[in-house]
Amino acid sequence: MRVGLVIEGDFPYVSGDAALWCDRLVRGLGQHEFDVYALDRGRARQDDGRVPLPPQVRRVRTAPPRTAGDNGVTHGWRTRRRFTECYGELVTAVCAGGVPAAVEGAADAGSQGFHDDLADRFGNALYGLAELARDKGGLVSALRSDTAVRALERACRAPHALRTAHEARVPDLLAVAAHLERALRPLSLDWYGDDALGTADLCHATTGGPAALAGLLARHFCDVPLLVTEYGVRLRSHYLAFGPDTAAPAVRALLGAFHGRLAAEIYRRAALLTPGNAHARRWQERCGADRARIRTVYPGRAADRFAEVGESPERADPRTLVWVGRVEPAKDLVSLLHAFAEVRKEEPEARLRIVGSPSGAAGAEYLGHCRALAAQLFPDEAEGAHAVGDNPVSFEEIGAPDAPTLPDAYAAGAVVVLSSVVEGFPVGLVEAMFCGRATVSTDVGAVVEVIGGTGLVVPPRNPRALAEACVTLLRDPERRERLGAAARARALELFTVEQNIAAFHGIYLEIVSHCPVRRVVLDESGEPLPFATPAESRVPGRWTDPTARVLPRSTPTWATPVPVRATPLAAEGPR
Repeated sequence: MRVGLVIEGDFPYVSGDAALWCDRLVRGLGQHEFDVYALDRGRARQDDGRVPLPPQVRRVRTAPPRTAGDNGVTHGWRTRRRFTECYGELVTAVCAGGVPAAVEGAADAGSQGFHDDLADRFGNALYGLAELARDKGGLVSALRSDTAVRALERACRAPHALRTAHEARVPDLLAVAAHLERALRPLSLDWYGDDALGTADLCHATTGGPAALAGLLARHFCDVPLLVTEYGVRLRSHYLAFGPDTAAPAVRALLGAFHGRLAAEIYRRAALLTPGNAHARRWQERCGADRARIRTVYPGRAADRFAEVGESPERADPRTLVWVGRVEPAKDLVSLLHAFAEVRKEEPEARLRIVGSPSGAAGAEYLGHCRALAAQLFPDEAEGAHAVGDNPVSFEEIGAPDAPTLPDAYAAGAVVVLSSVVEGFPVGLVEAMFCGRATVSTDVGAVVEVIGGTGLVVPPRNPRALAEACVTLLRDPERRERLGAAARARALELFTVEQNIAAFHGIYLEIVSHCPVRRVVLDESGEPLPFATPAESRVPGRWTDPTARVLPRSTPTWATPVPVRATPLAAEGPR
């Protein structure tokens, strides 16, 4: 089949986790054709280098992060009036509140109907703008115009608007209008014709937000089924990015409402959703996603690079704790250092190795704070009066003499610690499991789902509980070995690249089996090529079942989600 892969990230130009996942997916599914559509790609980032693409990638189309205008198109008064109507409907639905009824816990049918009406108004206005952009060559200048700002102001002053929206001032309106223009840039792309996404059998958006919006428009214009993969929920990321210190209350409320409405529309129209963990799945369900159309697919990691360490558990220093990751405040290294101070009271020979690099300027500042705290909590120790002291806490980066590679960093200690207060899918925890290491983790994000019963889990921001769990494993080598072996077996079963690729191969076929391929594939002589498209099984119709009702292509009827096999071990450790 032909897959339109819509991405918003690094692939196929520079390295990164998102680019690595896309590259492995494309290379692992060599039996399919891929057309890559990359959003937010500027010339500066393109110059960083482009990874070699496999032959199954037919072409790559990019959209720059900022468009100068609408290709020189001047909009007449009829177009401006139509734009004002559609944009006004869109922002009216946003200003009336963007949280679905499922989130609020509304119980009465009237409230549910009110939210359904707002969802329909938002969707109709969005598709109206898309059709106008397709017919008129784009809406970039219209979305930047004073007309858009005035329509937003009228929606904020309407009687049923959010109370916070009533308080929006002119700078707030300008900030919201500018953000909406950036978010709606996929409307003005030329990706939705018969020479682009219209030729795809399936559109796979690798994240929410603008990438999923492009897939949503491909579904609207060309009836191409949409698959949305979210390893980090875009709506949650938006809420975290627009905190009280970054934007005014009115701006946060309006942008949160817009992204909530957009996410709900994407979840409602997608053929299937593939969150990366149960935490992301709960977010999608609370935003109105139908759980029958959700398949949890764990991110795949390359296990072979950790095979040597996983098969040699004796390399670990039985007195050493290891932390590996990006240094930033969300990782809560301060609590880890205080916990290690308690560990040293019970195990004076224990050592802590922190291996990681700072994430941005805030990370560098936080690393300096952690170094100062470690020097204060643990004065340099010396065996004698004339010896040089040594701190039991070390800060290193990958490539240092004692930690030349990532597997070597995990191999250095007997216990790997995760102390985060905010975590999505804990990649570092999976890598430690590949290495066969016993782990102590905080109960955040998808940690419990990933670790199963193969490690100790404690509450976040609790140094005493973290210290007790670390001391327990440091004093029990047999338990460390047992948990490490179970963790490695679980990771090899659930979190490998092969598992991830196999899951998406089955999902691709499942979607196409319910959305028949209409494209005719021709051979070199121009004749139809037999067996060139996937088998269209279970397509309802009178020829298969006289009582069956013929459904439109966009109406999915798949069965319930495949249950995840439960681990036989119960979660260990203090909770």
